[in-house]
Amino acid sequence: MSSTDLESRLARALAPFLERATAPVLLAVSGGPDSTALMHAAARLGAPEGLFLATVDHGLRAGSAEEAADVGRLADKLGLPHAVLTWDAPRREGRVQAEARAARYRLLAHHAKGIGADRILTAHTRDDQAETVLMRLLAGSGPAGLAGMRSERMIGEGLRLLRPFLALPKADLVAYCTAHGLPFVRDPSNADERFARARLRRLLPLLEGEGLSPDRLARLAARIARNEAALASRAATVLAEVCLAREGEGLILDGSRLAREPEAIVLRVLDAALGQDDAAPPRRLERLEALVLDGILPALARGEALRRTLRDRIVSVGPSGRIRLTPAPPRRRVAPRK
Repeated sequence: MSSTDLESRLARALAPFLERATAPVLLAVSGGPDSTALMHAAARLGAPEGLFLATVDHGLRAGSAEEAADVGRLADKLGLPHAVLTWDAPRREGRVQAEARAARYRLLAHHAKGIGADRILTAHTRDDQAETVLMRLLAGSGPAGLAGMRSERMIGEGLRLLRPFLALPKADLVAYCTAHGLPFVRDPSNADERFARARLRRLLPLLEGEGLSPDRLARLAARIARNEAALASRAATVLAEVCLAREGEGLILDGSRLAREPEAIVLRVLDAALGQDDAAPPRRLERLEALVLDGILPALARGEALRRTLRDRIVSVGPSGRIRLTPAPPRRRVAPRK
């Protein structure tokens, strides 16, 4: 693909995310080829209210501070303001990558609000999407997880996270950088097989040889996301229909009416009714399925009582067919033996 074709392809992908911007736009730039291409292509297109760059320095390896400084020097050549956001919290062994990812979005969101930006753009690619789908498949995720990363989602009040390159292969962004002589770094952790994503990355060429290409995984995610949106919309309507009352932080649902819905809708309604703090770990679908499919629906069919606990909520089914969800009492701490 020629340099002109690459420019056109990136510009077409990026333009919808920059046009009609009425506030500053923040680009997350790590210094790798993907985000370097994002920075350069965005600088060419511009934004009505201006572009700002931020690099998160996790301090996880020697040289990370200099890499962040290199991004700043390239930003300076492009005439774009750049900030380095440093993560200096304690790290827990075995959770470093997950905690670093969460910290990255917290720092970016805080900086975006500080400059008045209403959107953050990242350079995730189709390859990243394929890896995400595979990782979630191995983790036992349900359809919502297998829908992969969304091209757009809210990460705070009035703040959107946007991924304009999610349909593009990483090779296009590397080729773009090469064509424009843009320097970039390669994160050694991407090949560090202590991390699951790096091990999957090594397996992807083998899977592609069997037909499971990144393109097919990305298309699978897109198809599931479409179905998820439709099911989520229906579940929201049903939840409104079956919610009989609110008692403080609790709910009373019409279980007899809910049981007439397909199981997929019942699962989603209970999932939404149970709720979850955004800071909590990802949901485990198996526990919800056990509660609904092995517990609530059989109890409703037999007219029996049931009492279970999930996500710090007591879920009880009465003979009348009503489902009551109430906060569980705080767990008592057991004093250590002397």
